[in-house]
Amino acid sequence: MLGRSVFGGELGFPLMVVHRDALHHNIATMAAFARDHGMELAPHAKTHMSPEISARQLDAGAWGLTVATPAQARTVRGFGVSRIMVANQVVDPAGLRWAAAELDADPGFTLMSFVDSPAGADLLAAAAGSRPFQVLAELGHPGGRAGCRTLDDLLALAAHVQRTDGVELVGVAGYEGSLATAQEVRKYLDLLQEAVEHLRIRTPILTVGGSQWFDVIGRHLVATHAKVILRSGAYVTHDDGYYRERTPYNRIDGELRPALEVWAHVLSTPEPGLAVVGMGKRDAPYDEGLPVPRRGGVTVVKMQDQHTIVRADGLRPGDLLAFGISHPCTAFDKWRELPLVDGDYRVAGTITTRFQEQP
Repeated sequence: MLGRSVFGGELGFPLMVVHRDALHHNIATMAAFARDHGMELAPHAKTHMSPEISARQLDAGAWGLTVATPAQARTVRGFGVSRIMVANQVVDPAGLRWAAAELDADPGFTLMSFVDSPAGADLLAAAAGSRPFQVLAELGHPGGRAGCRTLDDLLALAAHVQRTDGVELVGVAGYEGSLATAQEVRKYLDLLQEAVEHLRIRTPILTVGGSQWFDVIGRHLVATHAKVILRSGAYVTHDDGYYRERTPYNRIDGELRPALEVWAHVLSTPEPGLAVVGMGKRDAPYDEGLPVPRRGGVTVVKMQDQHTIVRADGLRPGDLLAFGISHPCTAFDKWRELPLVDGDYRVAGTITTRFQEQP
C-alpha cells in the first residue's frame, strides 16, 4: 500500500487517517516549546498508545513517556521506553508485581507514580522489590480529581514517604487541566512550587500536565529550582474541536495542526436535506464534541453506534465525506491500524495502537 492513494479502492471505509506532516509538525513544535522554556517533556501516551508515535516523540527529545495505568506502563515498556511516569495512584496488585519485577530486572529502568495518601504509599512499599518505588506526592485542588487537598496534607504525606522503606520521594505532581482560568492555574502552580520548596531533595521533580495551559506553566515556573516535566498528550494530533478552542496557541505565537481525519460514505438520503453517513461512535470520538465536517453546508445532527446523521443538501449515496475530530484521547482507541498519509493522501506508513493488549 505504500505510495498508493487511500481512495484507490484497496482500503475500506469508514477510515481514520493520520496526516504525516501535521503529526511531525506537532511533535517538533511541543519539543521546541518545552526546550525553549527549560522544561522536560514526557508526553502522555494514553492519547495514542502507539509505538510509532512514541518513537517519534522520543526521537524529538522527550524525557520519557507518561501513562495512566500499570497496564499502559507495561505496554509502553514493550516499546523499549526506559523512563515511564504513571500519572496516577497505583494500587493494582498485578501491576505492582510487574513493576517491582521490571525494576529489579533492569537497573537502568525508571518508573515513577503518584501518591496522595499514606495508605497508597504503604501499598507501594509493601510490593517493592530490591529497588524502592519512586513516587511523586500529588497535590490536587477542590473540585479536581485525585491529590492531597491542602499543602499541609501533602507535606505530611511527604514526611511519611521519606520515613517508609520501599518508597522514595522524588518530587511533587499536579494536574491543572481542570481549572477554568489562567488566574486559577497560576495560584495552583504557586502551591506546587511552595510544596517543592519544602522537600529535602537535592533535585526535586515538579510535574504538571495537560494541553490547555502549558503557556502559563512555561511562564510561571521559570524560577523554580525543580526539574519541571510537562505531561501534555493531546497536542500530538491536536483536533478540530475541543483543543482547537482551548490550545494555548490561541494566546501565543505558533500553531498545532489537526492530524486526524475520518472519511466515510453517505449511505442513505431518506429525506430532503437529511443524510445518513456510515461513521459512528465506534469510529470517531463524541465525548467532547461531535465530528467536524470538512465540507461546507454539512451539519452533524447526532451520532449512533454505526451511523452519523447529518443535514445537508445535494448529497447522494456513495459520496465520500471527510470529518475532523474532537478530542484525540478517545479517537485512537477505536482503531488498531491507521494509514499515515502525505498531502496527496498517499500512504506513507502505518500507525498502530496497543490499547487492547493484556498481560
